[in-house]
Amino acid sequence: MNAMGVRWTAEQVLALAPDEASRRAGSKLGTAGPWSETGCGDGAVWGLCKGSGSTPYRAVVDTTGPAYSCGCPSRKSPCKHALGLLLLRAADGIAAEGCPAPDWAAQWLTARRGRAARAGLPAGDGPPGATADPEAARRRAERRAARITSGARELEQRLADLLRGGLAVAGQAGYGLWEETAARMVDAQAPGLAGRVRELGAIPGSGPGWPVRLLEECALTHLLGRAWLAADRLPAPLATTVRTRVGLTAPADGVPVRDHWLVLAQYDAADARLTTRRIWLHGTTTGRTALLLSFGAAGRAPQLALPVGALLDGELTPHTGSGQVRAEPGERFVPVAGPVVPPAGGPVGTALDAYGRALREDPWLDSWPVTLSRVVPAPAEYGWQLADADGREALPLTPAARSRPGLWRLAALSGGAPVTVFGEVGHRGFTPLAAWSPETPGETVPLT
Repeated sequence: MNAMGVRWTAEQVLALAPDEASRRAGSKLGTAGPWSETGCGDGAVWGLCKGSGSTPYRAVVDTTGPAYSCGCPSRKSPCKHALGLLLLRAADGIAAEGCPAPDWAAQWLTARRGRAARAGLPAGDGPPGATADPEAARRRAERRAARITSGARELEQRLADLLRGGLAVAGQAGYGLWEETAARMVDAQAPGLAGRVRELGAIPGSGPGWPVRLLEECALTHLLGRAWLAADRLPAPLATTVRTRVGLTAPADGVPVRDHWLVLAQYDAADARLTTRRIWLHGTTTGRTALLLSFGAAGRAPQLALPVGALLDGELTPHTGSGQVRAEPGERFVPVAGPVVPPAGGPVGTALDAYGRALREDPWLDSWPVTLSRVVPAPAEYGWQLADADGREALPLTPAARSRPGLWRLAALSGGAPVTVFGEVGHRGFTPLAAWSPETPGETVPLT
């Protein structure tokens, strides 16, 4: 949907919706009825949408971001009006193409793109006084590191007391003691350690076999604490990974990668504090898989949203650390025309080997992105699995994946024939996120 005429399909637009309610509401606004003064050009779409008030809402979408602006009071991004506008464009419902934007839309576009351009400037090109004091930053980092060290030692003592008293005690103490320990880790400015402690507190009483799971997670938490206390003796990439795991932000200072990026999947995970959006991309030239993370405060959708199945031209800057796949997007992502080619996958054994190598570099990984080729979804005694077409090996689906509608979409796409599936493999199994059939390899089917 830029000046070159590349546009998103209705399915790709609906994949941007932050929730099912927005998807339904946006679909109702995807017709010409409520719209007036619509137009598109220079990578943007705009229009006026009649609402409940006397004044229509002004909606504009910068598709090179993408980014959204609307005069409605909704806190969702994109809102139903932005979704409806994009659906109208996908249905060829906008007659004025290639025209200049009206003043109200042009002002927002100019301001937004100006901010994006300034954000890409190197340090020192900002306004006077914006340069941070390096010495003050170093002292702040040292003070925080000292607090994290104190917190890690306290956590080590807590784990030692737990094992000395026996895991059965954990089931009797209740969640309060764990929450108190987590709060101590927050005070120590180690949110990564606090998160792991909260996970430990949720395991007792979580079902049969919980002592085994608790022991496993305690071992990983102990490993992280000891790794932090010995971080100065670790190889640099592993030390960066440890700092990231305890809660320090790793810089996105890798070599920027320019490519045509296929949007593989997008999904949200929310708790009482934060909504985290995970977007998986595949570089069609480099073959690189990248993860974009976007965050929103509790109850608010993250700003970044990309249409699943779209091909985007842009630049990513990787984060540092062992086995890192996380990256930060550059200034603009522009939709481009071109064939959609799924990632080159392999059999189940190859995916497990890749996960094993990633664990060697980051033992605290919950999952790793892999693509399985020529696999067949099939039920088994313990639930659904993805099996190699030759029947050599199989991967069980995670309990969460077995309960989602995406499983039935995958089964229908396969129809008993081999398919290509992208997803995340971890110690709990495989979570499918996108799939392609041999008959329609250019069509990405979202499974989230």
